[in-house]
Amino acid sequence: MSTQLHPLPIRPEDEALIAAARDIITQRYAENRHHIASAVRTRGGRIYTAVHLDTYVGRASVCAEAVAVGKALAEGDKDIATVVSVRHPRPREANQEIQVVSPCGICRELLADFARDCTVIIPIDEKLARVPVADLLPSKYFRKP
Repeated sequence: MSTQLHPLPIRPEDEALIAAARDIITQRYAENRHHIASAVRTRGGRIYTAVHLDTYVGRASVCAEAVAVGKALAEGDKDIATVVSVRHPRPREANQEIQVVSPCGICRELLADFARDCTVIIPIDEKLARVPVADLLPSKYFRKP
């Protein structure tokens, strides 16, 4: 099954969202603890940031996207418009630039459930673009109301 991406251009507010994610991972990076950060922007313009919680028992780890979405929801801000995630390189890696990364499959499911109409900033052919979360999870199963 092939997936058709419908990329949208990056806007100035998207650059600000990326900067917010990079800022939080720069501040909180800890090898083997926090190497991914996420930032979500709601339709009202608020930005929530979070870091990945890495644990020695992998099943107990929590992705940054889940923490950021949870922060927004805890504040009653449930209309999430855009999401971005970034990865901080480990100290021994040659390239030390913080890169935008695509969310993992579990986070794609979470975003499709809690932010069905959001866009996600991802790298496509070495450029950044916004894509609807539905493009990242084709044929998603939804429960009937």
